Amino acid sequence: MKRPIYLDHHATTPCDPRVVEAMAPYWSDEFGNASSATHSYGWRAEAAVEDARERLARAIGARDAREIVFTSGTTESDNLAIAGVVRAAMPARDHVVTSAIEHPAVLDACRALANEGVRVTELPVDGGGLVDPDDVARAITPRTALVSVMAANSEIGVLEPMEEIGAICRERGVPFHTDAAQAVGKVPVDVERAHVDLLSMCAHKCYGPKGVGALYLRERRPRIAIAPLLHGGGHERGLRSGTLPVPLCVGFARALELCLAERESEAARLAALRDRLLERLEVVDARRNGHAMLRLPGNLNVAIPGAPADALLVALRDVALSTGSACASARGEPSHVLRAIGLDPALARSSVRFGLGRGTTAEEIETAAGRVIEEVGLLRQARRAGVA
Repeated sequence: MKRPIYLDHHATTPCDPRVVEAMAPYWSDEFGNASSATHSYGWRAEAAVEDARERLARAIGARDAREIVFTSGTTESDNLAIAGVVRAAMPARDHVVTSAIEHPAVLDACRALANEGVRVTELPVDGGGLVDPDDVARAITPRTALVSVMAANSEIGVLEPMEEIGAICRERGVPFHTDAAQAVGKVPVDVERAHVDLLSMCAHKCYGPKGVGALYLRERRPRIAIAPLLHGGGHERGLRSGTLPVPLCVGFARALELCLAERESEAARLAALRDRLLERLEVVDARRNGHAMLRLPGNLNVAIPGAPADALLVALRDVALSTGSACASARGEPSHVLRAIGLDPALARSSVRFGLGRGTTAEEIETAAGRVIEEVGLLRQARRAGVA
């Protein structure tokens, strides 16, 4: 049976064979615990982890490899950043500023803190999904412990004005955190230029293994205080206890290294394929969601009137797509991201997300577009017949 065309690269990416090759020795031959300090097995594992840490630091413009803290993924990194900074700052500072279109890992972490008495401000976005830096400036108070705004949105692909927001936070003396899971490896990310103090990222969104992520935590100018979420063996300088998955750390670094080496050419290729896909889908009146220009090169989120997304995805068994959380599974409510950009409920429920990636070909785009057009036509025909 032929496998479906994969256009869901925002959900996860396949592990690059070159990454698998880099990890291979650390599953069995070099199996030491990186915290074992009394023999060569541990020393070699530690050396591999520290090499990976240095490569990740360079990839995001960090000055010091010690500023990279390994975690299990972006969700843990987000929670460590948000809860860790706020709890370390309380009671003097008990206010968090974030945006209405953040990933649930950020929004739910903020709402959990609200149950502890922390005040949370969720900033609106414009119709393209952009946060206004002036809104950030107005929201900050003397009690603000953290500002958290994502670098790139996982649903509509919008790229937020990181440098402007970071400059405001630095001027006001407030730590700035960004969830950069969708941005790292795809668009330029530089924590120094953007004045980022904490950055969350993971491997499986950039052709690396699942189960490993990292938190960049600024150590100087300024040093960011943070309280750990996990307690145990004091790993990662006491910030994240737990035995490090050496193969995954190695794979993460290799994956991001490859992304950076190929980023410019790949971005141009994906943007051209994305634009061709939108051009084809205009036949069925597809309407792009999110900013036209300030977006990830491989992202296309469209509303297709008269074609409910859930029905369309069921029909498209040969194309792997998603709604990008366009409908909350439990309540059938439109995505919080699509609501925030002002989409009406009917269009929000008719929105689908295309995530193009390294393996996506021009032939696949033409085939996928043709299949979407075909099934949209059938859905509209059935709807008209039902009404008649």
